[in-house]
Amino acid sequence: MSLGNSELILNPDGSIYHLNLLPEDIATTIITVGDPDRVSSVSKHFDSIEVKKQKREFHTHTGHLKGKRITVLSTGIGTDNIDIVFNELDALANIDFKTRKVKSNKIQLSFIRIGTSGSIQPDIPVDSFLMSTSAIGLDGLLHFYESGQYTNIGLEKKLGEFLGWNSLNIHPYAVDYDEKLGEVFTSNRIRFGITCTNSGFYGPQGRNLRLSPKIVDFNERLAAFTYQNQQITNLEMETAGIYGLAKMHGHRAVSLNAILANRITGEFSKAGDKTVDDLIKYTLERLVSSDFIS
Repeated sequence: MSLGNSELILNPDGSIYHLNLLPEDIATTIITVGDPDRVSSVSKHFDSIEVKKQKREFHTHTGHLKGKRITVLSTGIGTDNIDIVFNELDALANIDFKTRKVKSNKIQLSFIRIGTSGSIQPDIPVDSFLMSTSAIGLDGLLHFYESGQYTNIGLEKKLGEFLGWNSLNIHPYAVDYDEKLGEVFTSNRIRFGITCTNSGFYGPQGRNLRLSPKIVDFNERLAAFTYQNQQITNLEMETAGIYGLAKMHGHRAVSLNAILANRITGEFSKAGDKTVDDLIKYTLERLVSSDFIS
């Protein structure tokens, strides 16, 4: 069945609607960052760059580093943007734009998020690195998809019972990372934990400026939860959507977090730019030294 013009939306030049990309513009290894300015912070380490395109907040560079073809793309903030980016990236890989039909032979993409985050455990210092082994979505994105077989039902159930937030219409979903891809980045430099993906930066993360949060002990409640000897370690705004959409499309995904704030101690990094750049270099070094990525 061919996809209608209002379902698969293409620009006049044949590129996908929001990302402004053609299928040949992307590699099968894709690094996502939130900030458009951070794209060049990654691609400056490439040996060569063959593609530079942008539209709105979506900036894309594709190039080569030590024989590996890599794409780096900015998503902007939030899982609403993740819905756009990950559906369009999958379409670039797995839909024939000429026939407007899904390809019979699917291409598996590998996604690595390099992002910033705040810890909610006092023993996780600022300027450290953390890999999200699972992500809990407090947004509503995956509730719009038939996602049950791809989520961690046990984690969802236990967290829902622990928080008791159903009366507030907060129904968390949980998705695990891709363990094989995660092995590429595993070392004594990086911690592991459960990441909470929030639907906003202020009230949804328990911040109080002039509007009072409905849940006054929001972060404390999350920090007190444990599942299979793991704690909720940090808060950010994209990982659960990334894990969910990647897994449902048959792709691999892992989220690497630069911890810039500790919400319990009130500390914020004084060297955030360096920490993020160190994580970028760590990610690229692990990628190009691995046989996992072609």
